[in-house]
Amino acid sequence: MRLPQIQIHTTDAKIDLDILKPNQYIKQPKATQHIEQPAAILEIRTTRGVLKIDSSQARRDIGMIGPLESSANYAEKGKQEALKGMARRAREGRQMMDNAGKGQGRATIQNIAKQNHGPHHVQFNVKFVPSVGSVKIDYTPGTTDVNIQRKEPIIDTKVNKPIHEYTPGKVTGTMKQRPDVDINVII
Repeated sequence: MRLPQIQIHTTDAKIDLDILKPNQYIKQPKATQHIEQPAAILEIRTTRGVLKIDSSQARRDIGMIGPLESSANYAEKGKQEALKGMARRAREGRQMMDNAGKGQGRATIQNIAKQNHGPHHVQFNVKFVPSVGSVKIDYTPGTTDVNIQRKEPIIDTKVNKPIHEYTPGKVTGTMKQRPDVDINVII
């Protein structure tokens, strides 16, 4: 005995696809930026230092004096020397008058001549010219004031939007072969 057989025959479907790919364009432009740095304001104020040097005493010590002071000094010195000379002559005259009656007139004149014309001893001493501390120095230092005003930078930034272009893709399908199922029974 034969058993019936079933034969199944299938045909696959065939589809033809037409694919158009999507197109995408993206560009990011750089940001637009403007930076400006204003200059800082700088103010400097100074006062000059003052140096005062008074060397008038030192100049006097070495004999460099003005004509008025020099004339006054020489006049005073001349007056003192004249008074000394008058006192000396009066003293010598008194000596001569006291010794004139005693017969010693000649010896008195010789003694007076020796006093006036003998070697004179001059004192010698070390002297610092000009004297120490005769130059007076006075210094007032100057000042410097610095004032700085800083300026903030001016930054202007503009962000540019991205450029985005998109064309979507497309898929179209065409059926080239339809599916089919064929069933046969064989006895």
